Amino acid sequence: QWQLVESGGGLVQPGGSLRLTCGASGFFLHSWGIGWFRQAPGKEREGVSCINSSGNRTNYIDSVKGRFTISRDNAKNTVYLQMSSLKPEDTAVYYCAVVFCTPGVVPSATAFGLWGQGTQVTVSS
Repeated sequence: QWQLVESGGGLVQPGGSLRLTCGASGFFLHSWGIGWFRQAPGKEREGVSCINSSGNRTNYIDSVKGRFTISRDNAKNTVYLQMSSLKPEDTAVYYCAVVFCTPGVVPSATAFGLWGQGTQVTVSS
């Protein structure tokens, strides 16, 4: 059974940093593009960033460019989202998912509809 597990969220002050981790069981992440999504209270879930299977293509939405970095360690079957200079508007539940990460596009949907439980990120003073 394929499962995704997100971790690394927490409470951080504005300007702070967090690193989110996406792990998998039942399959190998290295075969797939992976995206990070987030859903803030009262808002629809949105794609934030994605990375292709080899790690040589990354895409970001404008609001996180220069602050977030997505990366992957295929040997560890893990994808990361390093978040810096966090803002209150980054507060959301963050999810990772299998996606098709095509040039210049941050996916708005997953490839298989598979979601993990998410990890809460709260940016507040």
